[in-house]
Amino acid sequence: MLLLAVDTATPAVTVALHDGTAVVAESSQVDARRHGELLLPAVDRVLGEAGTGLDAVTGVVVGVGPGPYTGLRVGLVTAATFGSVLSVPVYGLCTLDALAYAAGRDGLEGPFAVATDARRKEVYWARYEDPRTRTGEPAVDRPADIAEQLAGLPVVGAGAALYPDAFPDARGPEHVSAGALAALAAERLAAGVQLLPPQPLYLRRPDAQVPKNYKVVTPK
Repeated sequence: MLLLAVDTATPAVTVALHDGTAVVAESSQVDARRHGELLLPAVDRVLGEAGTGLDAVTGVVVGVGPGPYTGLRVGLVTAATFGSVLSVPVYGLCTLDALAYAAGRDGLEGPFAVATDARRKEVYWARYEDPRTRTGEPAVDRPADIAEQLAGLPVVGAGAALYPDAFPDARGPEHVSAGALAALAAERLAAGVQLLPPQPLYLRRPDAQVPKNYKVVTPK
């Protein structure tokens, strides 16, 4: 097994290779506006560090979000392209699950929550019984609207760090790592767990909208 993992659902552009036992190479850069520019060079860098070629990859894992529309699509389209070119399976994994898993590797046991920045003064979030067990579906809300639900719980991720009044016990990591994404995927695949399809988890409509009362002009 050699899994190529990518995630662009948060400001982190993150790539990793996992051989089924451990991460063999990883790259992460935080830049919310350059996902498309940074992702492919990161893949090339990780392959070079591992001393292997793209043709050695046996599967692709991609974070499906939730995340902002444009950044999230970069990772999903890239993963789908690699899967098609290499004729290998493409697996989806919730980005919040990978953050929870990474927090567990850092020593957080649970219960806790994960929250990432959804912009518009909102967060994408979910609750976890432990680093491997999410207790509900991801959602998007204003921090003040969920502060009471999460009172007393540690909250992992950049969403927690951005809103300390709502989430006073903010924990790291702030952004997802492809190493954690790949490790969780490898663990679940080994256990025979079916992963998600590589489809985006948006939770809301994109920021770009067709203006109301838009007049379509057709040529005569």
